[in-house]
Amino acid sequence: MLDKITKMNKNFLIICTALIALSSCVPQRLMEETKAKLSTCETESAAAKKNATELEAKNAEMKETIAKDEKDLAGLKRDTAILGTNLRLLSNKYDKLNLVNDQLLDKYNRMLAGSEKDNAKLSGQLQMTQEQLLKKEDELKALELKLNKQQQDLDALSAELKKREARVNELEEVLRKKDQATADLKKKLQDALMGFEGKGLTITQKNGKVYVSMDESLLFESGKTAVQPKGIEALKNVAKVLEQNADINVLIEGHTDDVPMVGKGEIKDNWDLSVIRATSVTKIILQSSKTEPTRITSAGRGEFFPLDPAKTPEARKKNRRTEIILTPKLDELLKVLGSN
Repeated sequence: MLDKITKMNKNFLIICTALIALSSCVPQRLMEETKAKLSTCETESAAAKKNATELEAKNAEMKETIAKDEKDLAGLKRDTAILGTNLRLLSNKYDKLNLVNDQLLDKYNRMLAGSEKDNAKLSGQLQMTQEQLLKKEDELKALELKLNKQQQDLDALSAELKKREARVNELEEVLRKKDQATADLKKKLQDALMGFEGKGLTITQKNGKVYVSMDESLLFESGKTAVQPKGIEALKNVAKVLEQNADINVLIEGHTDDVPMVGKGEIKDNWDLSVIRATSVTKIILQSSKTEPTRITSAGRGEFFPLDPAKTPEARKKNRRTEIILTPKLDELLKVLGSN
């Protein structure tokens, strides 16, 4: 989970970096606005990373505590069994001592008429037996108290363990629903883009996200930022799916190859090209649906995240792409963690 949030944080930082890169060619007022946005991005990134670290730490701490509780529970059960056995042994000894005491008392009564020496001996034996009996009674009472205390501890530990297991089960259920929502989203996109898959468009699911990757040949002419008609058609289909799934965050990334671009005017290098292309895709999605703009983030990656690092025409063609990355919101998971 931490890796997922970290990637999202990196995306924020990259957006902010792109905004700084643009600041060199805009008026002072826009530069100040860009710096303000950069500060906001850095603050949100740090908060998200801190939140992710705390969530991961809570989850690890809970699992570690449950493991320790289970170990303690097993130890208490083992100790309880041993104490139960000792209790039964002491009870048997207690019964036997009672029997011996009765026998000695009977013998003592029958020997009262005998010699004083024999009477003294019997009296000593009787006193010793009674002392032993009292000692065993005290041991038995102490053992019963200890057994009752351990049974109370065992009951309390079992209750706490069940409570924590319920929390873990709740978290696992939320994660299962998130994974299922991601799989359902992928299926909806595959159905909506059936005619485009394998024709410059791929749909994959990894790390809890759905990636819609569109080749440059599907969207743009070489070095251009205006989306071609066939690309617009595909993006409209994506927009319909996004409109119907409001609990999905959207990141649109533009990628170029590693061939330096030296341009004039609006597009000066690969950074400008990737950013403007991502923005062009974003605008088409917003114009083609009622998707909330607050759900979408546009980012330019330039040539720095290639799919294939080879310096061949085939590799460079593969790297010239636009990716639409869809991530289910984590509000429900955060709510569960916050309640714990």
